[in-house]
Amino acid sequence: MNYVLFDESRRKNLLPLTFMRPVADIRFGILTIREKWELHLKTKTSTLTENYLAEKFPLIKEKTNIIINGAICPNDELVAEIKQLEPGHALIKGDTILAMAMSEEDFKVQSNAVQEIETNVDCLEIFNTWDIFAKNSVAIEDDFKKITANRVSAPIPSHCIAFAPENIFIEEGAQLFAATLNATTGPIYIGKDAIIMEGSNLRGPIAICDHATVKMGAKLYGGTTVGPHSKVGGEINNSVIFGYSNKAHDGFLGHSVIAEWCNLGADTNTSNLKNTYDSVKLWNYTDETFVETNQQFCGLIMGDHTKCGINTMFNTGTVVGVSANIFGAGFQRNFISSFKWGGVAGFQTFNPAKAIEIAKGMYKRRNLEFNEIEIRLMENVYSLTHNYRRM
Repeated sequence: MNYVLFDESRRKNLLPLTFMRPVADIRFGILTIREKWELHLKTKTSTLTENYLAEKFPLIKEKTNIIINGAICPNDELVAEIKQLEPGHALIKGDTILAMAMSEEDFKVQSNAVQEIETNVDCLEIFNTWDIFAKNSVAIEDDFKKITANRVSAPIPSHCIAFAPENIFIEEGAQLFAATLNATTGPIYIGKDAIIMEGSNLRGPIAICDHATVKMGAKLYGGTTVGPHSKVGGEINNSVIFGYSNKAHDGFLGHSVIAEWCNLGADTNTSNLKNTYDSVKLWNYTDETFVETNQQFCGLIMGDHTKCGINTMFNTGTVVGVSANIFGAGFQRNFISSFKWGGVAGFQTFNPAKAIEIAKGMYKRRNLEFNEIEIRLMENVYSLTHNYRRM
C-alpha cells in the first residue's frame, strides 16, 4: 500500500511553522509526525500539500493509496483501522478526516462521494502552534515507548548521576560527561552521537535528538525536545526545537517552539507568563489577529531561518515569521512578520537575496547545500508573506 500524508485546513493555524514544511514534518516529541507514521507503517510516505512545497515534498501516487491526516499521530489501534480501509472509505472522528483509501484517479476528482467510518480510537494530534509544546510531554513518552521497545540502552556513564535509570535510553555514540539525569518525572532519550556536556541537568520527559549538543551547565526541564544537530545552553522549559537551530548560551526559553536554522543570541530571554497570570493570546494567521490560547504559559513561536541578537527580549506570547533578523534593547512586539530586519526602534524589509546568502552560509557550516529547490522555497515564502509585512 502507498501511504500519503496530507495537509488540511488547520495547516494555516500552524503557520509560521508550516511556511517551510508540511504539517507532518513538524517535530513533536522525539520524532516528526512523518517519522512516527513511517515507524508504525514500516514504509516511506509522501506528501499532499501546497503547490509551492511540492517540489521539495513531492506526492507519489500508486494504483491504491491511503492518505492520512498529517496532523494526527499514530498508535497501534489507529494504524490497524487505517490498514483495513477499502477504496472509497474514509476513517473519521467527529468532523475530522483521519484517513481515506483512494485510487490514483481519485486524486484528480475533487468531490468523490466516500463512505465514512466513525472511529472511537483516541489519538494525539495538533491543532495550533501552542499544542506542540503543551502536548510535547505526552508525545515524548509515546515515542520513547515505541523507539525503545525490546532494545537495550547504551550504559549510563559512571560519572553521571541518574535517577530512575530504567526510564533513560542512550543511543550508541552519545557522549555524556558528569551530567544529572532525573527520569522520575518522565523518560529521557539521548540520541545517536549527541553530546551532553559536564554540569548539565536534565529532568524528564526530555528528548535530545541525534547529533544535538547540550552545553555546560544547561538546565533542561520536562516537555523539552532538542532536535537533531541543535545546540542548547542556559535554561529551557517545555519547549520544542525542530533541528539545526542554536540557543547555545545563557538565557531562558520557556513554552516555546523554534523551527529549523534559527539562532538565538547570547542572553536571549522569553517571557512565558504574564504578570497578571491571565491566559495568553497569540497571533493567528487564519484570523489575522491575536486569539485566545487558554494557556497560562506561552512563550515564543519562531519560524525557520530567523535570528536574534544578544540580549533580545521576547514578550509573553510572541510569534516571529520566517527569516527575520531581530535585535535591539527592550521587549519586541508580539508579532513580527517574515523577512523583517530590526527591532523596537523600527523594522525594514529583509532583502530575500541577503537572506538566501545567509542561509547558504549556515548550510555550508553543516556540510549541506542550500540548493535551488531551497532557494525557490524561500522566495515563495517571501512572496506569500508580503501582506503581513505591512502590518
